[in-house]
Amino acid sequence: MANKVSYYDFKQVLLDKIKEKGGWVNAHAHIDRAFTITEENFKFANKYRHEKWKINAELRKSSTVDQIYDRMAQATELLLSQGVTVNGTFIDVDPDVKDKAIKAAQKVRDAYKSQMTFKFINQSSYGILTKETREWFDIGAEFVDIIGGLLKADEGHEDEYLDIIMQTAKDKNKMIHVHIDEINDPDEKETEWLAKKTIEHGMAGKVVGVHGISLNAQPKDYREMVYDLMLKAQLMIVACPMSWLDSRRSDKLAPVHNPIAPVDEMLPRGIPVAIGLDNIADVFLGLNDGNIWNDFKALIYENRLYDQDVDELVKIATVNGRKALGV
Repeated sequence: MANKVSYYDFKQVLLDKIKEKGGWVNAHAHIDRAFTITEENFKFANKYRHEKWKINAELRKSSTVDQIYDRMAQATELLLSQGVTVNGTFIDVDPDVKDKAIKAAQKVRDAYKSQMTFKFINQSSYGILTKETREWFDIGAEFVDIIGGLLKADEGHEDEYLDIIMQTAKDKNKMIHVHIDEINDPDEKETEWLAKKTIEHGMAGKVVGVHGISLNAQPKDYREMVYDLMLKAQLMIVACPMSWLDSRRSDKLAPVHNPIAPVDEMLPRGIPVAIGLDNIADVFLGLNDGNIWNDFKALIYENRLYDQDVDELVKIATVNGRKALGV
């Protein structure tokens, strides 16, 4: 039998320090859709995102409040088993699902209030610019803790879209989380857009961008310009490292990079970065089993943060997540 080999167990060092800091913070998820992958729909994981939205629409229409609650409760218990103490999650509120996810979310908050701090964020995959979508956006904005945004939902009308969610957040004194720069494409410049709108609306320190991948597809001088804007806007970023590892091949020219926000450049500049699991076992991420350590490990790998101060890494999983969620 071989003698046990002693080595530097960096994972255990991080896990111990995360526990000391109050536990993991999952700063981004969609747990109302969790565990909806099936043998029949698994193949649809290879579809384009706009096609997945249509598939997900059928799920939202057919799901009952109890079914949504069961999914959210199962995800909550999975996170609790890993030592997650704060969970920021989007919930669908739109003409398809109506208020079913709101009712389920309230039940989950009541059931686990002694174990988990929740921050709910409204998601409207159909945008907010029609009469019906705006009505459901307003209903969701009333219930949730944080106003949610998805720029691609009203593509071509981004200014109007951001003006609405910014004004709504100001009226209700709430923070904002917006999906930005998700598809790893140099033509996407949504981080710049969000930072400028944050400054314009006087929302510095209250806005969070989720993903920010396409910023890594930009040349260095452009990235530096955006970092300056982000600092002025006090814009925070939530990285979801496993979410876009399956980015599609493209013939567009861009700097060589990994499909993640440029965390290695953000941290030295003092831009707060948090971490999120995103979708768990659904048509968007059928293989994501909800293990937050996998995302944290991927973040370190993808950004080569091996020489980063350990305490700064721990902040990504704890302190920064709380800040991004307004805890």
